[in-house]
Amino acid sequence: MLLAIVVIGCSSRPEQESPVAAQVSQPLSQARLLAFYSEWQGVPYRLGGMNKRGVDCSAFSFLVYRDLAGLSLPRTVEDQLALGRRVSEDEIQSGDLVFFKTGWTLWHVGVSLGDRRFVHASTSQGVIISTLDNGYWQQKFRQIRRYD
Repeated sequence: MLLAIVVIGCSSRPEQESPVAAQVSQPLSQARLLAFYSEWQGVPYRLGGMNKRGVDCSAFSFLVYRDLAGLSLPRTVEDQLALGRRVSEDEIQSGDLVFFKTGWTLWHVGVSLGDRRFVHASTSQGVIISTLDNGYWQQKFRQIRRYD
């Protein structure tokens, strides 16, 4: 008998790594993030995806920073987690990346809207807005990082 285990998460490896730019060229205001979100709302989750046919969480944050800030983040959650500087929950601003530990080795990332809400590519609902006050996300929350 053949036994296979399938693990779903956002920690996909890219085909190519992207270099990190020196600094954010434009601030990631809530208004700009919401406009970007309106173009991506409901796009389904697809591990390794980077377009409107499907996108994973780290690709979504990669695209936000590339398209809105001119910054080339790494493509994976683990590599995004290794950069920037850590900030506390009471310092959170729009554009900060919010990281969650969703499994033994799996991480999830979203982009803060600055008011305890964040936009992300959910494995079950595609690109959506969620809140840090949601019980699931409260339990999985690990840290916030800022790239400035």
